[in-house]
Amino acid sequence: MKPYVRHELVSVQTSDIHGKGLFARQRIPAGTVLGVLKTKPARGNGPYVLWLDDDGEERYRVLCELRYINHGRPANVAYYDDLTVVTLKAVKAGQELLHDYGEDWE
Repeated sequence: MKPYVRHELVSVQTSDIHGKGLFARQRIPAGTVLGVLKTKPARGNGPYVLWLDDDGEERYRVLCELRYINHGRPANVAYYDDLTVVTLKAVKAGQELLHDYGEDWE
């Protein structure tokens, strides 16, 4: 799948959680694909590195605006193994998009 971001649905704005965040421009229904990550393989850890497995063998540096999705609970989006980002539930206009990165991010 070719990387893309649905800019008509999302925008980068200032976040109270962590500097910048990704926000809904309009109401987004559950199950909506927000984009496909543009990535490159990552050797180490660091900002905007996404781990797709528990042992850190498969990790990518996210290069597109989808990297601004902050950690939060309850999550309203998820990253999938095919590198798509999909809404888990309906998101209101102006709401920040959040993914649950796990216990280590508390």
